[in-house]
Amino acid sequence: MKKWKLLTVLMAMMLLVLAACGSKDEAKEDDKGTSTDKPAEEQNEESSVYPLTIPGSTVEGRDGSTTFEEVTLDKMPEKVVVFDNGFLDTLDALGVNPTAVVQDSLPAYLSKFKDSTYVNAGTLFEPDYEKLSEINPDIIFISGRASAAYAELSKIAPTVYIGVDNTNFLESFKANTELAGKIFGKEKEAADAIAAYEAKVEEVKAKATATEEKALIVLGSEGSLSVFGPGSRFGVIHDVYGVKAVAEASGFKIESHGDNASFEFVREKNPDILFVIDRDAVVNENGESGTKAAIENEIVSATNAVKNGKVFYLDPEIWYLSGGGLQSETQKAEDVLKAFN
Repeated sequence: MKKWKLLTVLMAMMLLVLAACGSKDEAKEDDKGTSTDKPAEEQNEESSVYPLTIPGSTVEGRDGSTTFEEVTLDKMPEKVVVFDNGFLDTLDALGVNPTAVVQDSLPAYLSKFKDSTYVNAGTLFEPDYEKLSEINPDIIFISGRASAAYAELSKIAPTVYIGVDNTNFLESFKANTELAGKIFGKEKEAADAIAAYEAKVEEVKAKATATEEKALIVLGSEGSLSVFGPGSRFGVIHDVYGVKAVAEASGFKIESHGDNASFEFVREKNPDILFVIDRDAVVNENGESGTKAAIENEIVSATNAVKNGKVFYLDPEIWYLSGGGLQSETQKAEDVLKAFN
């Protein structure tokens, strides 16, 4: 009889132990069901940047200065509007999907954003305010072309200026990329991309500085020429890649939007390398352009660049439509590298 009592007590104790273990397992399963897809370390890193304050700035433009106010974000934006192809390029490279973009001026490599799954935000100069109000975005990114619309856009959502500073391009570009990484939890991806870009820049710089060849940057538009130097819209060639400027210290004005120049001017400066950006090829609907014929005339043919076969037509979609992005800036470096290979 005593043995039966002892066995009964032992069995009861075993049932209690099994029940306790089952409860722990169920608790673990419950925990799994409520966890996010990201590891705990990544969750903590993401939440640690919020609230995130983005400093304001004052930017000088052709129509005077514009002051962009400080913006504070309480959480990661989900509905994102982009009015700059370069920043759209960077978001795409980092794996961030926007809600609305400007669809009428997209370069071919960003053509996927013409799909109807993305809202057309209007044009760079004329946003579709009604449509944007319907979207009720969490953040809007703009650059120089859309800066005139800043006051109205900032009434719809926090609006951040992400235009690059041509007079301090590299730092400005890196700051924008780092900001994108911080806002969208892609800081490591941004850092890795910047490191890869800087390595490519150093490759170009090593070859550019090892030669005495001097270059001139020309924009062709409707048969006329504009020339660009250091500190200008396309000055990255000189300022970042280290390519010597043919017109440096020779009375050549530095303007962001270039200076009108004659064919005689190009012959007089006699560049060893001529970089040509064909604006007509991207602004004309049918892609027609007279830039090549205009450049390769008898006057310009007298330059060292033409004689030595060193006239390089840069991809206008990259250079004219989409500067300042991770993908476009890497391609720019590749384009210029060809002049020294």
